[in-house]
Amino acid sequence: MSKPLLYLDVDGVLNPVEPHPVTDFDAHSVLDFRVLLSPRHGDWLRELEQVYELCWATTWEEDANTHLAPLLGLPPLPVVRFAGYRPQAGDPRVRLMELLSGAKWAPLLRHANGRPFAWLDDVMPFRLVRNSLLRRDRLLLPVNPYQGLERQHVDRLLDRPPRRRLWT
Repeated sequence: MSKPLLYLDVDGVLNPVEPHPVTDFDAHSVLDFRVLLSPRHGDWLRELEQVYELCWATTWEEDANTHLAPLLGLPPLPVVRFAGYRPQAGDPRVRLMELLSGAKWAPLLRHANGRPFAWLDDVMPFRLVRNSLLRRDRLLLPVNPYQGLERQHVDRLLDRPPRRRLWT
């Protein structure tokens, strides 16, 4: 049986706005952006790799593999494509007020293709998070963009990974 997927955002999750303590983070210049990354996050992601198949779910797309994965000590990961994504038949409807924050939802669902998954992002529609509470095959964990990924997120992901649904 395959591992559940873990979709990873970068900005606000692995690259927080104002991490505390800031001394745990190293500043990098990547594609003319200042990116704060913590070696601790690389350790945690390698720990999560034992349970999950990690995937980039970020507008960095393939640049995450080229520039960020080596800094975190990760191998190249599968990438969910958001740029140029065209809505397709069967995509979930996203309410007008959630259009920007929900723009990743249809590509994530299409990429997962029915596999259980978890999603770490700093911008998630509340309705999607609330509805995921009723599902055992999806775990949506919003991350505070100022602090980024914290140990409590990792522990939650390891404690109860998403599993296949009992019915379809």
